[in-house]
Amino acid sequence: MLQINYLRQNKEKAIKGLQKRHFPDAESKIEQAINLDDQRKKAQTALDNALSLSKQYANEIGALMKEGKKEEANQKKDAVATLKNETKQLQDGLIEVEKQLNELLYLLPNIPHESVPEGKTPEDNEVVLEGGTVPTLSAEALPHWELIKKYDLIDFELGNKITGAGFPVYKGKGAKLQRALVQFFLDEAEKAGYLEIQPPIVINKDSGFGTGQLPDKEGQMYYIPQDDLYLIPTAEVPITNLYRDEIIEKTALPIRNVGYTPCFRREAGSWGAHVRGLNRLHQFDKVEIVQIQLPEKSYETLLEMRNHVEKLLQKLQLPYRILRLCGGDMGFTSALTYDFEVFSAAQQRWLEVSSVSNFETFQANRLKLRYREEDKKTTLLHTLNGSALALPRIMAAILENNQEEKGIVIPEVLHYYTQFTYIGG
Repeated sequence: MLQINYLRQNKEKAIKGLQKRHFPDAESKIEQAINLDDQRKKAQTALDNALSLSKQYANEIGALMKEGKKEEANQKKDAVATLKNETKQLQDGLIEVEKQLNELLYLLPNIPHESVPEGKTPEDNEVVLEGGTVPTLSAEALPHWELIKKYDLIDFELGNKITGAGFPVYKGKGAKLQRALVQFFLDEAEKAGYLEIQPPIVINKDSGFGTGQLPDKEGQMYYIPQDDLYLIPTAEVPITNLYRDEIIEKTALPIRNVGYTPCFRREAGSWGAHVRGLNRLHQFDKVEIVQIQLPEKSYETLLEMRNHVEKLLQKLQLPYRILRLCGGDMGFTSALTYDFEVFSAAQQRWLEVSSVSNFETFQANRLKLRYREEDKKTTLLHTLNGSALALPRIMAAILENNQEEKGIVIPEVLHYYTQFTYIGG
């Protein structure tokens, strides 16, 4: 959530930032927030004055009674009763204006970093880097949804029978390859200094609000009404919320956590020919890295995290590219996001497999996540996260790019984990 003081002190920058996102009525929304804050301050001052006067009168009543000035004391009592009613009205008014201000601030997305390019759609994203070699496949090469049938790796029909579309069943070497990728990603994160966390996969509303999924993405999350809980869309949510309402000692920073979880997304209205097979699912596995860092070091940390994801793709020998997302394609909470895409040789298209983002203070403000300065002052921290990595499209690219006439070659870095080097043949 944006801080109202930031909007006051950086109004023009904030307006331009929201306009870069193509956020509607940016100027009027920020003006409205500032006006509501003016009302809040006015209401708070009036309430403070009424409470102070009431306290003063209460003290005077005792003195007047001791002096035998009963009539004057009774007049003060009447004044205190009147002030009590006024105070109640002022408190109710303050609560209402604070509610209106917060509801407006909840709807404002993060301000993009200055390096975020202009643009509205994914086609406007900036290619920062490309790596790896795109394989040349034979004319008989198959897309992964045909390969998984041919080698009996994943069964979408069984998943549909058990649950519904978008919930696949992994079988045999398909299940082992999935598990191998998870363990490989976790081991690489541990080598890079991340502490593994196994969090709950359901969250309460406070957690969803803390990292910005609520209210922005409420319709995209699976909801359990009886318990008022949500299935997580990513491990970022429960892991970052470990530090909600915490004051972190500066010596404990940076905090590096990694977690593997299943992820659940309704993905309403997003189905089509371009999302066949593993390209888009309602349930999928992902390893997520999360960092909590000092503000002055967070962009250095973002590059460190980006490099970590890049090395994973290099070790898997997948062709990849890194994109800096434009203003119109960024997530609600992000100040700067790098997307990673791998090239699917059989589909002849790029598939997104990771997003690495710096949220600056946007999540920390909601979470009340701070650190203590040497002068004992507390300051909001910066939060960052990245997929390292999401499995479905990684698996799709591995199957497609490594297919041969008689089977599929497993990347060498996974041999220790899979205990097999080839599928088929």
